[in-house]
Formats: sequence, C-alpha cells, structure tokens
Amino acid sequence: MLRKQSQAAPQIRRAAEARRSSVFRCFLLGAQSVRANNEETVLPAMQQVLDNLGDLPSSTGAKDIDLLFLRGIMESPVVRSLAKAHETLEDVKLEAVQDNNVELVSEILGDISNLSRRDDSAAELSRILKEPHFQSLLEAHDMVASKCYEAPPPSSEVNSDAAANSALMQADAVRMIGIRKKAGEPLGVTFRVEKDELVIARILHGGMIDRQGLLHVGDIIKEVNGREVGNNPTELQDMLKECSGSITLKILPSYRDTPSVYVQAHFDYNPGNDNLIPCKEAGLPFARGDVLQIVNREDPNWWQACLVVGGTTGLIPSQFLEEKRKAFVPRDWDGSGTLCGTVSGKKKKKMMYLTARNAEFDRHELQIYEEVTKVPPFQRKTLVLIGAQGVGRRSLKNRLIVLHPNRFGTTVPFTSRRPRDEERDGQSYRFVTRTEMEVDVKAGRYLEHGEYDGNLYGTKIESIHEVVKTGRTCILDVNPQALKVLKTSEFMPYVVFIAAPELDTLRAMHKAVVDAGITTKLLTDMDLKKTVDESARIQRAYRHYFDLTIVNDNLDRAFEKLQATVEKLCAEPQWVPVNWVY
Repeated sequence: MLRKQSQAAPQIRRAAEARRSSVFRCFLLGAQSVRANNEETVLPAMQQVLDNLGDLPSSTGAKDIDLLFLRGIMESPVVRSLAKAHETLEDVKLEAVQDNNVELVSEILGDISNLSRRDDSAAELSRILKEPHFQSLLEAHDMVASKCYEAPPPSSEVNSDAAANSALMQADAVRMIGIRKKAGEPLGVTFRVEKDELVIARILHGGMIDRQGLLHVGDIIKEVNGREVGNNPTELQDMLKECSGSITLKILPSYRDTPSVYVQAHFDYNPGNDNLIPCKEAGLPFARGDVLQIVNREDPNWWQACLVVGGTTGLIPSQFLEEKRKAFVPRDWDGSGTLCGTVSGKKKKKMMYLTARNAEFDRHELQIYEEVTKVPPFQRKTLVLIGAQGVGRRSLKNRLIVLHPNRFGTTVPFTSRRPRDEERDGQSYRFVTRTEMEVDVKAGRYLEHGEYDGNLYGTKIESIHEVVKTGRTCILDVNPQALKVLKTSEFMPYVVFIAAPELDTLRAMHKAVVDAGITTKLLTDMDLKKTVDESARIQRAYRHYFDLTIVNDNLDRAFEKLQATVEKLCAEPQWVPVNWVY
C-alpha cells in the first residue's frame, strides 16, 4: 500500500505543476492582453520596469514565478489607475482662489445685516462670520495667499567663474530666489555697497519685492540669472530693469526678523509744511489718532509707513527726529489756572494726589507715537469720562447705568465724615474712620482722594475691581490726573473726553435746564466761561490719553454717540497699547 502511494506521488506532483503552469500561462496571456489594450496608458517609469523584466541576468537569482507575479501586478488596471492618480496629484498646483476674503466677508455681513433681524439662519451666519477665531483664520489665509511660493526656475547660464565662487561659499548660507517680473515693472528696492558687496538697503512697502516676501533688508545679492552683479548699485538696477519673466537671484540672506510695528500718532503731520523732509512728494500726511504701520526703520530720522486704513507708503518723521523738533517748541499753555477737580474762591474743597502709584502729571512729557496692536472685540474693564465740571459727565454715566444695569456699574466713594441720619453705609458713601482712610491713602490704595470741610473723600482702587469681577464695565468720572494710573492693562480703560460746547451754546443749555426746573442753581457768565476755558486746558494737556471726544452741545445726541461707541467695542476689533497684551 505504501509502495503504491510512493509510486503515485510523482504523478500527483506532475499534475499539480501542469495545472499551475496552465494557470500562469492564462495569467500571462491575460496580462499581455491588458498590456496590448492599455499600452498608451502605461506610465514611462512602469513601462521601463516591464521592459527590463525579460532581460534580467540569471545572476540575480530571480525566479520565473516571482517575475510573472510582479509583471501581473504592474499590468493590473487597478495598479495603473493608482499610479496615474498619484502622478496627477503630484502635478496639481494648489493656489488660493483669492486673497481678499476679509473684505469679502465684510461685504457679506453688510448684505445680510437686514436679513439677520428676520431670518434665524442669516443671524446665525452673521454670528459665525463675526467670531474672532473665524476672522483670525481669514486674516491668516489672506496673508499666506498674498505671498509668492513659486520654486525658482533652474538657471541655464552659469559660467565657470560663478561656479568656482559658489564653491567657496557655505552651502547652507547661499539661497536661490526665483521672482517673476513684468517688463518695465519697478521692483521697489534700493541697494547700497557694504564691504565691496551689494546689499539691499530698502524695500518699498507694497512693491513687487515686498509682496512676494522672498527678499529682506540686509540680504547680499551675489548673482542675477547666473551673472555676477559686481559692486555698482546703478548697474544692478539697470540689469534688473532689463529683465522680464523669471529672474533667479543668488543671495546671502541676512536672517533678520522684521516684524510689523503699528503705532498710533499723537500729532498731525503735513509733509508739505515740513522743511526737513528730503522729498515732500514722498511724505505721508496723517492726523492725530491715525494708526500707522511702520514698515522700515532703518533711517534714524525718516521711517517708511502706511496708513492701516488704505493709502500708499510714504516717509514720516521718526520718534527721534520729532522729539528733537518738539523739544524746541514751547508748549501753548503754562499749566496755570484751575484744572478739573480744583476749585478756586472761598470753597473748602482741595484735591490732592499723594498716592505712591499716581505720580503728578509730567508737563514736559512728549507724546509722539504709541505702539499699538490689534485685538479681537472685548469688553473694556473701565469706561472713563473726563471733562470739566458742569459738562454733563455724571448725567451720561447715570443714564448708562440705569438703562443697562447688567453691563455697567460704578464705584461708591469712601469718606471719613460721619453718616447723616438718613444715610446708610454702602449706598451713597462708604463710611470709614479718618485714621483708616489715611493709612490706606499712604499705602496707595486710592485712585484719587481729597479733603472737603475737614473730611476726606476718595475712590478706592479695590472698589473698581469689585465692579469688574461682576462682569460689568466700571464707569468712572474722575480727575484727568488719574489717567496715568488708569491707562494700564490692569484697568484697560476706554477714555472719553466730554468737551464743553461754545459759550453761547452752553449758556442756552443752562437756561433750558433752569426753565425746565431740573436745577435751581444759577450760573453766571463768568462761571460758564470758566467751564469752557477749563475744558480747553484739559484737552490740551491730556488729549493723548483720549480714545474719543464728544462735544456735549446736546445731551441726547451725546448719549447716543457714547452708547453706540461702547456697543462697537464688543463687536469690532480694537487697537490697544501693545503693553496691554505683551
């Protein structure tokens, strides 16, 4: 029995091999048929592999069965489709559709503003588009989309001398930059000679080089399209002017980081009236309060800047130059006279600023530029109303608190006088002993304090924080000297100056409230004139602290403007001092 089985084993093996050969012959015929039908669709690399399979030397040790299996896989329609898809994806060039999506979203919000009140879907879309994170994403996208990321084309004309010089440079220090230029298009770049080499001296903001973002001030230009540039800036400018299409630059990068700097101007500037500017046509006019982007500060006297809201790039005086210029100009006020919070005559009120944190206002402080940064909408911790006595600050404050008690609050002043019979602690005043109040004043716990009729009065700093902790904005109508303490990240104030109207208008407004029985206090023309003069002095001395100025010639209109401005703070991005954030 075992002998018969051993005799039959070779026959079984031969039959299995015959079946296997038949299967592979069919597989090979099928693969050849597929190859014949799809010959045009075979990728060059795959076709080369297929052509070489039959010419493999025997020394490789490859088995026929393995080669057949490999050929069958490579000729499979599925594998070929995958290879074609991979090649197609590699050839795809990803480009942004547009780089002005922030403007597009603003237009969309304007178009659906009326629908938002009637349609829930439009209201939801409006909320999403206004989200700070969504706005930041759009800004980042537009910034990336506006850059040029094209790989530099290979240079075909590189002479032997340039190749020899390249060998002497460090491989990791040299960069090849590819730019595209239209005929006659200005590059917006200037050069200077340093150590017998051409260095980029200035890049004009908004120019072609600035838009592509590949070159920076301080980069050394070595070659243009394979030709050495020498050390003559004029020849290099002429060479670049003649070029068009693709331009390949070999540079030694400076590796200097030049982040954008934004400043808010605290003075008006007209280059037409400036005798120091080297070119009046190149100057950039701006007004007090404008936000400027400083794009170049290489020159110690003249910066390149542009207005954040539209406009081209121009020259503005630097901080150093303007400080020197203003240091020789006398101030238009001498600091004499009464300021808000001080009362002349026979009254007994005397304001003092003796806290350690609240230094006396520096009259010689020069306000030129203040560095700012843009942040998403947020609720300010404090709303500070500044103005002369009798301009309506308290009326505006009380109306805001009455109409929006959940959004606004105010502090309760402290006093050392004894409470009257009808007074309760914590309502109009918080009553403390004189000794306790003097100790807190000495420790710097009061924003401002003063004495009237032998009693101390003051606003405690902790009382401001108590209002802020409840999620409300604390409204303060304080003396302007307190602004130096308040204008910090601790209080993040929005400062509104309530300006007095002209004397005739103020006289008519006072007559109207007296006739209506709102007040029985009669003010003389001398009193009204003091209010107008005091308002003007405060504005001259402290206007660099003001975020908004409202002339109160009509209380209702002034309140509407104040309320609309506060609403915007929670809905639109804001420019704040950079030290509030960093």
